[in-house]
This record gives sequence, structure tokens and C-alpha cells, in this order.
Amino acid sequence: MLVTMKDILNLCEAKGCAVGSFNTPNLESIMAVIQAAEDLDVPVIIQHAQAHEEIMPLATIGPIMLELAKGAKVPVAVHIDHGETIEYIYKALSMGFTSVMYDGSNLPFEENVANTKLVVSLAKKTGATVEAEIGCMGKRETGSGSAGSGKDPDKIYTNPEQAKQFVELTEIDALACSFGTTHGVYISEPKLDFSVVENVRKRTNIPVVMHGGSGVSREDFRTAIQKGVRKVNYYTYMAIAGGETIANQFHMGCIPVEKNGKQYKYCYSMVEKGKDSPIMYHDIVQWGTEAMKENCKNAMKIFAMK
Repeated sequence: MLVTMKDILNLCEAKGCAVGSFNTPNLESIMAVIQAAEDLDVPVIIQHAQAHEEIMPLATIGPIMLELAKGAKVPVAVHIDHGETIEYIYKALSMGFTSVMYDGSNLPFEENVANTKLVVSLAKKTGATVEAEIGCMGKRETGSGSAGSGKDPDKIYTNPEQAKQFVELTEIDALACSFGTTHGVYISEPKLDFSVVENVRKRTNIPVVMHGGSGVSREDFRTAIQKGVRKVNYYTYMAIAGGETIANQFHMGCIPVEKNGKQYKYCYSMVEKGKDSPIMYHDIVQWGTEAMKENCKNAMKIFAMK
């Protein structure tokens, strides 16, 4: 069933847990996430990041996300993640998205406020929920940059007092905070400053959103949720689980070849281990979907504090 993010956040607040918000840039990932949520009987958010536009255009994937959300057995919000332009967010709202995030975290404070207020005004016309961000994790949703080393010079932790002012000026529904997480793969264990979450929550009294959720330990997730995180963005490790599962179904073969008097190794992918029949594309899709689904279920259990 299609709902707003605010509806789900209210449920999470009442239960003292968090909702998983999963990037779904293709049909298989949408199916994996919704099926996982249905198996566990928990609400979920499926989202499309503007940075993933090259992977899958919003115009193509958006209607599919909405249609599958409407048919789901659990509450599903359809969300724009890291909307970088107001035009892109407006397109999603016009399409029927029930939640949007405007990311002006790299802009001067006053410009971030002005743009976010405009997004809030647009969202009110459709009843959609608005998330925005103060602070910067130093990396894009694609995971490009210096992943999780703790030495990212662009990372700016959220200032709780500035967050309070931002929320009062914009009237947003949820605030993404930078408190030590990073988009993409963690090279080393992240060092999270939970006092940022706690102080932001005390000053703003709105749900805190955790970006860069992949790779965080179970214990750190639970602490973050106890401090006030109500939404956790998750994608990288889910996507890796699908990719690695598919890769493990194959093994590589290499043969020596000679070209223009030089020796080369020609490497090729062989058939699935232990399988004599041809591999169909739908086999590969199913392997990846099932792996992503199981990875999502494990994450959802943690977010639901189960």
C-alpha cells in the first residue's frame, strides 16, 4: 500500500525503531526490497537517487516503483533520495512520489534554507513528506570519493544549533544528519558521534535520518536508533550481495594465445559451476534478486530492533 514517509516515521516513533530506505534503481531491487518487507511484515521505503539517473531514468523507474508500492501488502513510501535540483524533485512529485529529499548540504546555509522552503511548499500541494540535510558526508550516493577512511576532508558534521534553526525556518518533516557515516564501501570501521544525533533530536524534535547505512555494525545501528534515528538509508551492501552471488555462480578460465609474436592470456567466464545446461538471463536475475532480498531482510530486522 502506498503511503507517505511521514506515516511510516510516525509508526517508527511509536515503536522506537527505524525504517529501512533502500535505493532501487532497477526492477529486481524493487522486488527484492518489497518482498523482504512483506516476509517480515514491516513498512519500507523504496527510493531513487538523482545520482542514479544514469543507471535508470526517473521517467522509467518512477511509475514502476509507484505501481509495485500500491500493490504491496505492507506500507511503502516512494521517495526521492538526494534530489539535487528543484526541477527533478518537482518531476517526482508530479509523478506521485509520496516523499522527497532535497540535498542542499553543499550550499551556503541561507541558500539551502531558501531552496528547501520551496520544496516544502511544492510538497504540501501533494501531501508529500520532505527530508533535507545539514552537514555533509563528503561523498555522493554513488559511493565515489574517499570511502569511509575517517580522513575525508569534505566531511562536515551537523551542528545541532544550526539544525534547530534550519528546521524552524523550513518546516521539514525529517532531517538527514552527518555524524560519521559515509556513502559507499567502508575501508575502515566508521567512528560515529552519537551525540550529534542525540542533540539534533533534542533541539528539533523531528526524526533523524541516517545516510550511509551499509557497513555499520549492529551495535552502532541500535545505538543510533536509541538516540533518535528513525530512517536508515541502505544500498551499497545490498547491491554487492547481489553482484557477488552472481559472480560466485561462475568461474574464470584462461588460455594462452599468441598475437603478433607476443604471448597473451585470454580469460573468459565459464558456465555455472556444476551445471551442464545453458544459463538463461532470467537465472542470473533470480540469483541477484534473492541475494538482495536476504541482505535486505537482515538489515530490516536490525532496523526494526528485532
